[in-house]
Amino acid sequence: MEAQVTNDKQGALNMLLGALIGILALLLYLFLGSRNETLEVQKLLTSKVEQFASTQLKLDSISTVLDAKIAEVRKLGGSVTELERIRRQLANDKKKLKYDLAFSIQKYNLKIRDYKNFLALHEADIHKLKTENGSLLSRTRALEEEKQTILSENEGLKHEKAALAETVIDYSRQNADLANKVTLASAMKAVNVEVIALATNGKERRGTPLKASRIDRLKITFIMPSNPVALLNDKDIYLRLLDANGAVVSESGLGGVLMIEGREIGYSMRQTVPFENNDQRVDLFFRRDGVYKPGTYTVELYAEGLRIGGGRFDVK
Repeated sequence: MEAQVTNDKQGALNMLLGALIGILALLLYLFLGSRNETLEVQKLLTSKVEQFASTQLKLDSISTVLDAKIAEVRKLGGSVTELERIRRQLANDKKKLKYDLAFSIQKYNLKIRDYKNFLALHEADIHKLKTENGSLLSRTRALEEEKQTILSENEGLKHEKAALAETVIDYSRQNADLANKVTLASAMKAVNVEVIALATNGKERRGTPLKASRIDRLKITFIMPSNPVALLNDKDIYLRLLDANGAVVSESGLGGVLMIEGREIGYSMRQTVPFENNDQRVDLFFRRDGVYKPGTYTVELYAEGLRIGGGRFDVK
């Protein structure tokens, strides 16, 4: 009986030992498998880091080469528009690389290949620019030599040219003075300028001061003396009416701006008058809707770019 009990205990102990051994074997298997997975992850991470660093280094190298080419093309006088566009694109790719969680070496290898191809194509353009610049430099030197030869050959003509230039200047001045004298001689004149107030019924009131309440229109009358050197043609007469403050009195649609002695001035009205060269009398009529304020008014008359006459009148 005791032997039977001993055998049963021995069998239970063996089963327990077998179970423990199985559990230990399972734990060992799981440990080894986990360790292998960790090693694989470490290898993968190490490979990714190396690929990332290599890619960044290549992009930096391309950026350095691209900057050098841009500087070289600028120095040669070529266009850097396309190179700068690629540089902006490269800077954008370098910025994206720092935060690219889905980094792919294949994708960046394609970009790097495209950048290298672009640089290779532009190398031919730079070579062409260098050749053209060499030709231009040679041409410039040849032209400089020709210039020096011409200067040497014409050294004896300098004084003659200077004298001739001075003569031309003198003639130009004389011609300008003569032209100015002719212009002044042929200029129109406005003499005996008189300002007359016209009432609404057409009645004229002369003398000064004029009553503002009785001015419907102003009649500016003057004599244009005959001038033997003046052209017999239509003359544009400009009336410039200034109030007591020096402001131009104008009415919508009548006034404008004219050029006198190189400056623009405003005028109140313009009237075309056929010049008959017979001491003719000219009448200008000016109407404004507003009331004339009391004060002294100035009348200025212009024709052919010159002031030909004027006068004053008072309003009360």
